[in-house]
Amino acid sequence: MNNIRLGVISFSHMHGYSYTRALLEQPGTELVGVYDESEERGKAAAEQFQTSFYNDYTQLLSKIDGVLICSDNIKHFPYAKAAAEAGVHILVEKPITTVGSEARELIDLCERKQVSLQTAFPVRLNSSVRKVKKQIEDGEIGEVVAIAATNHGKMPGGWFVDPELSGGGSVLDHTVHVADIMRWLLKSEVQEVYAEVDTLLHDIPVDDCGLLSMKFDNGVIATLDTSWSRPSTFSTWGDVTMRIVGTKGVIHLDAFAQAGSLWESDSPTTHKVVGWGDSSNGALAAEFIHSIGERRKPTISGEDGLRAAEVAWAAYESAKSGQPVQVKHY
Repeated sequence: MNNIRLGVISFSHMHGYSYTRALLEQPGTELVGVYDESEERGKAAAEQFQTSFYNDYTQLLSKIDGVLICSDNIKHFPYAKAAAEAGVHILVEKPITTVGSEARELIDLCERKQVSLQTAFPVRLNSSVRKVKKQIEDGEIGEVVAIAATNHGKMPGGWFVDPELSGGGSVLDHTVHVADIMRWLLKSEVQEVYAEVDTLLHDIPVDDCGLLSMKFDNGVIATLDTSWSRPSTFSTWGDVTMRIVGTKGVIHLDAFAQAGSLWESDSPTTHKVVGWGDSSNGALAAEFIHSIGERRKPTISGEDGLRAAEVAWAAYESAKSGQPVQVKHY
C-alpha cells in the first residue's frame, strides 16, 4: 500500500482529535495538514499533530488522498461535497448530513467520482458488538423479537445546542449510533418510529432527551432511551447498552464495559474510567485506510449513515405530530 496522504477539516467536534490520532497510528499514513474555521483552534491542532495549517480547505484538498471531516453538523455536506468533487476519500463524523436530500446528493456524487464515503460509526466495530452479531447469526438466542437500548451522554454545549449548526439535539446526536448497530445486527431497516422528544434537563434551545419506539421491516420492535442526562462530572462521555430478546434467550450488551476505574485526588472528576480493551476508533481508522488502499467501498458506508439519520429525523417528525410515522428513505 502506498503512503496515504491525509487531511483534517475542522476540529469543531471533539472526536476530531481522537480520530486523527487513530488515523496516524495506521501504517503508511501521513497528515499533510489541517483546516479549521477557527484559525486559533486549527493552528493549535496543527502544532499538536506536527503538521501544517491551511486557511483554505480547497488548497488542502488538492494535496491529499483522504480527509476526516469533524465540523459542526450543518457543514458536513459542503465540506464533503468539495472533497468528493476533488476526488478525495471521505471519513465524515455522524450524522452524515442534517438534510436527507443532501445526503443522497453526496452519496450519488461519491459513486460517480469513485470516492470512498465512510460514516464515523466506530461503535459498530467494537469487539463486543461484533461478538453479539455472531451470536445472533449463529442462532444462540433464536429469532430476535425485541431490543431495548440506551445511549446517554453529557450535554456537550457549544454548537451542539445551536439548532442552526447542529440540526437537532440529543435525539439526533445519540440515535444514529444505535440505529446503525440495530439495523446491522438485524439486517433490516426501521419501518416506523414513535417518539417522545423534549427539553427537560438543561436550559438549551434543542432537545436533551427522547424515547423512541421502533418497528423494523422484519417485525422486530425496539426502544431507545437517548439523552444528555449524564452530569458534567460523569466519568465517561456516555453509554451504549442493549438488551436483545430472542425466542431462546437474551443478550445483554454494554459496548464500553472494557474499562477499569481510577480515582485521583487532583482530578476534577475524581473518578476516571480507563479503557483496557480494543480500540473502536482504531478499527474505524483502519477500515477507512484499508478501503482507500484496496480501492473498495468501506463496510460502514454513506448509505449506512443516511439510513441511521433517517430514524432520528422520523423521531422528530413523530414527536411533532404526536403520532407514529413511517421512515422516509431518501
